[in-house]
Amino acid sequence: MPHMQRQQVGSRGQCWSRLPLFLLLLALRDQPIRAAIHIPSTYRISDLKEPPTITTQPESVTVFSIEDFVMTCDASGNPAPIFRWTKNGEEFDPGVDPELKVTEKVGSFVFYTLSNTVDSLKNYQGKYVCLASNELGTAVSNEAILSVDAPPTQQKEKKVSLKTDEGNSIVLKCNPPQSAMEPIIHWMDWRLLHIALSERVMHGTDGNLYFAHVTTEDSRNDYTCNVQYLATRTILAKEPITLTVTPSNAVVRRRRPHMMRPTGTHSSYLALRGQSLVLECLVQGYPTPKVKWLRKDGELSESRTTKEMFDRRLRFTNISESDNGEYQCIAENTQGKVVHTYTVSVEAAPYWVKEPLSQLYAPGETVKLDCHADGIPTPTITWTINGTPLSAIDKDPRRVSDDGSLTLKDVNFGDTAIYQCQASNKHGTILTNTNVYVIELDPQILTKDGISYEYVEGQKALFECDTFGSPKPKVTWESESTSSLLSDPRVNLLTNGGLEILNVTHDDEGLYTCSVENTNMSVSAQLEILNRTVVVSPPQDLKVQPGHSATFSCVSSVDPKLSPPFIQWRKNEQKIFESHSDDRYTFEGSDLIISNVQQVDEGKYTCQVITDLDMAEASGTLALYDRPDPPTLLQITNAKERVVTLSWTPGDEHNSPVIEYIVEFEDQEEKSEWEELKRVGGTQQNTRLSLWPYMSYRFRVSAVNEVGKSVPSKPSDICITQADGPDKNPKGVRSDSTDPDTLVITWEEMDKRDFNGPDFRYRVMWRRVVGSGPNWNTNYTTSPPLILYDIGDFSRFEIKVQAVNKVGDGPEPNPIVGYSGEDVPLEAPEVVGVSLVNSTAIRVTWAPVDKNTVRGNLLGYKIHLTWKGSRAHQHSRRSTELEATWVVETGANEEKKVINDLRPYSHYNLAVTVFNSKGEGPPSETLLFNTNEGVPGPPKSLTLDSPSETEITLRWIPPEEPNGVLKGYLLQYHRIVKPDDSPMLVETIDDPTVTHLTLKNLDRHSHYRFYLRGRTSAGEGESIKKDGATTLEGAPPVNISVSVGESSANFSWVAKKRHRSVNFQIEYLNKNDGSKWKKVEKVDSSLPFYQLQGLTPGSHYRMRLSYNNSTFWEDDLDTEGTAMMERQPHFPTEGWFIGLVSAIALLLLILLILCFIKRSKGGKYSVKDKEEGPLDSEARPMKDETFGEYSDLEEKRTASQPSLCEESKLCSQDNLDFNGSSAITTEMNLDESLVSQFSRPSDVPGTDLQTTNNVLNNAVTFLD
Repeated sequence: MPHMQRQQVGSRGQCWSRLPLFLLLLALRDQPIRAAIHIPSTYRISDLKEPPTITTQPESVTVFSIEDFVMTCDASGNPAPIFRWTKNGEEFDPGVDPELKVTEKVGSFVFYTLSNTVDSLKNYQGKYVCLASNELGTAVSNEAILSVDAPPTQQKEKKVSLKTDEGNSIVLKCNPPQSAMEPIIHWMDWRLLHIALSERVMHGTDGNLYFAHVTTEDSRNDYTCNVQYLATRTILAKEPITLTVTPSNAVVRRRRPHMMRPTGTHSSYLALRGQSLVLECLVQGYPTPKVKWLRKDGELSESRTTKEMFDRRLRFTNISESDNGEYQCIAENTQGKVVHTYTVSVEAAPYWVKEPLSQLYAPGETVKLDCHADGIPTPTITWTINGTPLSAIDKDPRRVSDDGSLTLKDVNFGDTAIYQCQASNKHGTILTNTNVYVIELDPQILTKDGISYEYVEGQKALFECDTFGSPKPKVTWESESTSSLLSDPRVNLLTNGGLEILNVTHDDEGLYTCSVENTNMSVSAQLEILNRTVVVSPPQDLKVQPGHSATFSCVSSVDPKLSPPFIQWRKNEQKIFESHSDDRYTFEGSDLIISNVQQVDEGKYTCQVITDLDMAEASGTLALYDRPDPPTLLQITNAKERVVTLSWTPGDEHNSPVIEYIVEFEDQEEKSEWEELKRVGGTQQNTRLSLWPYMSYRFRVSAVNEVGKSVPSKPSDICITQADGPDKNPKGVRSDSTDPDTLVITWEEMDKRDFNGPDFRYRVMWRRVVGSGPNWNTNYTTSPPLILYDIGDFSRFEIKVQAVNKVGDGPEPNPIVGYSGEDVPLEAPEVVGVSLVNSTAIRVTWAPVDKNTVRGNLLGYKIHLTWKGSRAHQHSRRSTELEATWVVETGANEEKKVINDLRPYSHYNLAVTVFNSKGEGPPSETLLFNTNEGVPGPPKSLTLDSPSETEITLRWIPPEEPNGVLKGYLLQYHRIVKPDDSPMLVETIDDPTVTHLTLKNLDRHSHYRFYLRGRTSAGEGESIKKDGATTLEGAPPVNISVSVGESSANFSWVAKKRHRSVNFQIEYLNKNDGSKWKKVEKVDSSLPFYQLQGLTPGSHYRMRLSYNNSTFWEDDLDTEGTAMMERQPHFPTEGWFIGLVSAIALLLLILLILCFIKRSKGGKYSVKDKEEGPLDSEARPMKDETFGEYSDLEEKRTASQPSLCEESKLCSQDNLDFNGSSAITTEMNLDESLVSQFSRPSDVPGTDLQTTNNVLNNAVTFLD
């Protein structure tokens, strides 16, 4: 249908066709309260007019030179705007002023001065406003102030000299020239280096240099204040100031701090919101005061305040109303402090809280322009239309201004204009332009046709049907699945033309159509419903210990038409990301694993299963169960003599109930470690404690749960119990008498806690059991033992020990029996006899001793046995063995003893003693006896050798322990077969001197097991066992492998088991050079490998290995590298060149020979030179006495004996050294060549060279 556009024009202007920029501008605006019209970018329109918009505001400027006078104003609009200016509220046309030059083009207006002097510009000082107009309205710029000022100049000054005493404060003044510009001050010396600033030397904001106190180092004559003005790019250097500091003859007097700037105790400051403010605190004093800042009514803002100039300045940046208040600077040194209070008041120039929006509107709509500004003081709001105040425009009942808002009712095309909202207070004025554009546009559907929508059941389905027009188009919706779509309470028609269906189901699937009323325009959309995503297995609530791992699982069900879901885990609604640095969080499929769980990990963990259409989530909690916190608030109540009540407040259980509480105490006098006193149930919060008398207690309590024990609580108050008599006596009362004629009474010392009072002692009482009567002997002591002398040997006593202190005695003790000290026995056992049980055992008997002669508690008897040697080897090696003695103990009531493990066929001595705790008595008469012959031990070793394939020779060493006279050997052997049923063969050897035996006619294919044992008259002894088999004839190795390099080949092989080693031959043939087969020396098959050297790189070889003239392995191989190419003739190989070089070499050789002859015969040299020369001792022998023929005089060379070397540079020391070393090298090379001739292999077949017994047995010599 044809497009129509109606708009009424009430202003001058030109057309501008840049529609997209304007549409973008409008699209970025927020939606207004009433039905403001946004023209979408998809709306099809050919042209649209645009109100003017100021794009470059004129700026305020201070003119110091004629170049600074420039006023610029840029604006956009369609038609292009026309510019005009006002000055101080009056119309001002720069184009008619002959002193001004105007540059005007589309969208821009600039004027500047043509004058040559700054003074002539003073007439142009004032406030300028730019107005840009077209037929849709007039836009007004911000106010720009133009002022004129003379640039600062250097003033003639007198040189200043100041003098002060060391320790005083002083101020060096700068006095910069007055100017509208803010100067930047630099204090420098004559070398243009900045004066070093510190807490003592400070730069004030007034430009002066402040010294808290001066030192002699401050004396100088070049304190120069340099004043910099950025706007004029000017630096003015003031006259240097001379400061002389008079040193003090005594200690510098210390002074308390005093304010230098600001002075006094209080100052006030006014700042505007958003600006910067600097509070300064410059103080004098000695030592240099330290400065700190604080806010009296709160905390300093960390984001808006910074400290500068060694904390002497407090800077506020972007100051706000919240910074109102009082601040203090506190300066302090060792002599005192000074406080200065700063009252900061913050006001604000007007600023926007809400600006009205520029919009398009349809005729008949109501437009509300909200304009709200704030400031201190509160600004005043005024409105203008196209730059004209409302008061100067005819009143219209449709236009209402109230509380900063302007309302336009039932707008028409004539209301199209630019409305200015202006906010003013004493600190300034702000202005904003708002476009109201009333226009009529034809309806259009902007949504594409045929869109498909996918939703999950239960979701809210939204169908788009974006339309645009002015007035707003009305739409209707229809569905193929139902005739009355809007009658469903789940279906809503949206204000933007869209359709909403709540809680969709599979029954809602189908085609939906959107139509514009009174037109034939419509679009259709398809709806498809999918199954919702469900968490089948949600995360479970977990309780873990700190340091352990926790795993949350999340299993979900997703519609197969959807893409695989994304699993997002959250902790307390915050996203969790996998940790790559510390492995704290790891994801395995849909599982979340938290390692090393700590307190910060507690919380709710949510698994979100996110698909393209929906999301399902489920949560589980993670709680730590840990050791409990310690109890608190310990109190002691109901204190009686020995009992108190201890109560406490439980600590946090950390998700694990307390099982029990442990009460501990500390003895305040002993300051010992804490000890456990009592355990009570986990539900109790108090307990009765039984205490010891005469102690000073402190208590603490620990809580225990299934994880462990808490740290102890804080200690309780001190509790002191009263003294009392002892409750008990010491334990372990006994006699520990060891020395003869003494009684040692001892006991277990009592714990100090059981003393129960002061002056604690032990009352020790004793009496003889027989003959001493009822009277007790008494003694007192503070610690055990009590020792009594001259009491008799091993006498019986009654003993008791009682605890006593200053308050009273302990209970009456029961007596115990003890004995005085013992002495060694007096007599030896009698009637000692020995009888043989077998070759290794005897029976010893004796008569008991009289107990009166024991002189103590009879503990038993000791049998002393001494081995004197073997009966069969008294004069052999065995007779040199040391005698062996050992002791066998018996009980007190025993009279016989069987002793085992004796050596057979040996001589022994025997004696018996009686012993008590003091020691042994005298020995009985020594008895001599011999043990019988026994069976021998196993042969010491057994080895096998195989001289042939059917023979094995056994060799052995006789037994180390024959245990008698060796009669011979018994050999048993059999074949090792499975099952083990091979018959045992026996060989008897009757000659004990035989140590080898050869067995013949053995099976070459079998393995045998041999048992060899010795024989005595007592029988056959223990056998020695050995397995073996015959050795087969030699055979070549198998499993040949070769690895090839550039000039070598490494052979390796495996020798056949049980076969003798053989020598085999390695032969090789170079197929590249047509040479014959070559051989190397024979190789032993027992070696693990062999390296064949001297091969030609890049060549093809045929290799073969042979044994007994029979080849058992053959193969081809190629060496690595590149083959040597035949060298082409070139310049150095030409005959004439070779002849020339040969002639030169011959001449050099002749000269060298002459040098050596002259040196050795004609010249003299020192013995040292002769000794250090490169001599061959074999080629040139020299006797020792030869050196005696030289003297010190002969070492000096005289001028009358010149040599050839002195006349020729060829015989210089350097040349001689070089040629000497060359000669040695040549000789060595000749020797090596000679050796290589002898070691070069021969080409003659069958020639073998014997391999030397060399450490490098894989070194090879080849046969040519």
